[in-house]
Amino acid sequence: MARIFAVANQKGGVGKTTTTVNLAAALAAHGQRVLLVDLDPQGNATMGSGIDKRTVPSTVYQVLIGQNSVAEARARSESGGYDVLASNRELAGAEIELVSLDNREKRLKDALAAVDEQYDFVLVDCPPSLSMLTLNGLCGAHGVIIPMQCEYYALEGLSDLVNTIKQVHAKLNRDLKIIGLLRVMFDTRSTLSQQVSAQLEAHFGDKVFKAIIPRNVRLAEAPSHGMPGVVFDKAARGSQAYMQFAAEMIERIQTI
Repeated sequence: MARIFAVANQKGGVGKTTTTVNLAAALAAHGQRVLLVDLDPQGNATMGSGIDKRTVPSTVYQVLIGQNSVAEARARSESGGYDVLASNRELAGAEIELVSLDNREKRLKDALAAVDEQYDFVLVDCPPSLSMLTLNGLCGAHGVIIPMQCEYYALEGLSDLVNTIKQVHAKLNRDLKIIGLLRVMFDTRSTLSQQVSAQLEAHFGDKVFKAIIPRNVRLAEAPSHGMPGVVFDKAARGSQAYMQFAAEMIERIQTI
């Protein structure tokens, strides 16, 4: 059975897509069968996986409106070694169309059920807002991975996200839980980063992943080459950190 995880944070620019793409590739490198679902109309996870969002024949948009199945719409990331439900700007229109559809919050969940036995992990890259698309990601997931920077404003945004997850858990998805918080773009030289990191550990305990993703220019360069950072430069500190994170995820799902 596939374990489905939404990678979410309502704050933009916190490394959600970088985390989703590199975790997918790192899990694949660890021998896991992985599907990445790009729910962001910007399509950055699609491009970062080496798939051209402008020419891809079918996307997650067709899946959500019931035009195609996941099996029909998925593409293969040759560089990352995992499957992708791609996205492009067409997906922005799904927000309006989903409103009038039956079971609108659970369209993605229902579609993924058909390929449940074909994957070990399904990772959903959610857009940086609480939209109908994000709601589909949260309703279809077993848990949420929250990437966050260790800075003051990130803590404020975190409380909003935790409240959102609680509401979705109460009203729409009783399986939903926070799997863990991932510290990303971490600057070891910053006293503030160290202080916020300590606060997170004190408040959330073992919900904070042991893996810490450092600021790393090689991870930032990788998408322009159409490949995940863990493939683009395996020796980079950021790539090694994502490999450690993947190993931690595989271990953690045994206890979920």
